[in-house]
Amino acid sequence: MSDNAVQSSDVERALGDFLDPELGRGVVRLEQVKRIGVESGNVEVELGLTSWAAPLHESTRTDCEQWLRERLPEAKSITVRIVEHARPAEKTGPIGLRAKSVIAIGSGKGGVGKSTLAVSIAYALRNAGAKVGLMDADVYGPSVPHLIGATGRPQVVEKRLQPITKDGMPVMSMAFLVPPGEAVVWRGPMLHGAITQFLRDTEWGDLDYLLIDMPPGTGDIALTLSQLLPLTGAVVVCTPQDVALLDAVKAIAMFDKVNIPMLGVVENMSYFLCPDNGKRYDIFGSGGARDKAVELQVPFLGELPIQIAIRERGDAGETSENLTDSETSRYLQAITAQMVRNIVAQRGDQPAMPSLPVL
Repeated sequence: MSDNAVQSSDVERALGDFLDPELGRGVVRLEQVKRIGVESGNVEVELGLTSWAAPLHESTRTDCEQWLRERLPEAKSITVRIVEHARPAEKTGPIGLRAKSVIAIGSGKGGVGKSTLAVSIAYALRNAGAKVGLMDADVYGPSVPHLIGATGRPQVVEKRLQPITKDGMPVMSMAFLVPPGEAVVWRGPMLHGAITQFLRDTEWGDLDYLLIDMPPGTGDIALTLSQLLPLTGAVVVCTPQDVALLDAVKAIAMFDKVNIPMLGVVENMSYFLCPDNGKRYDIFGSGGARDKAVELQVPFLGELPIQIAIRERGDAGETSENLTDSETSRYLQAITAQMVRNIVAQRGDQPAMPSLPVL
């Protein structure tokens, strides 16, 4: 084999059908191949990926290397490096929100750890390098600010609500707007108005992901959201026992009725691993959510065991620390990465979902 056996044009041709994980289109077509270097049969590629795809950067890099090895067997070595590729979010829906993906985190019933998981996924995305916003849509029982230790009152600047920023993430919640301990007693239209204001009148900025912590149950917030903007999809959180699964099925049906795609189901409190003897205890049973996901033909994102530390961090407003604890973060990172992969799989070459009218 001569030193010139592999040419830059060969590498570019081989990359022609390699797809960008964000848009599902060819990286050459999208001008994301920043540099191709070939010397003595050694190939180096700089591939530009967006911050939206941050959770998939490493897997995309290894996939690209394997892709090139299969198409350029004569190359002595192939190295792919990931560099930044800027692609700002465009305004979507009638409210003009600039977020590439809007994800609802819901549950059929309360007490299953939905808010803790929503916050943890937001931090997992942020820690990977994505631009993330977090909206607490549980107007009657907002808990996101407590979970992350955020306080303050949003200011209004030029008729735009300025969200509270915590750890670099813009956050909006009814808890910032009412005194502690005061109950919000509203009828449906007022609830709709509050959610609309949170989305339309808040200065969210340019986001890769907006995570919405939904209220538990099957109320009308999902319908409100489907009317206001095209949601990327929903994640349903439940525990393994039958009584929780019954309500989770209803939550899945609710999202289906308003045409919000299911990104997956998470089984929380899946089991307890005793720190004293290492023995596993299936307190609420085990595997129920996985089995139900298979039965309903919806994706299963993963499981998260009961951990005393998760509860302690939530009580202390330090849920972000779930991502610094290796024993906890490996579950959360796996769930988050699978959620993003499911977005990629659902999106393909299809355009964004249109907003849905309320009939």
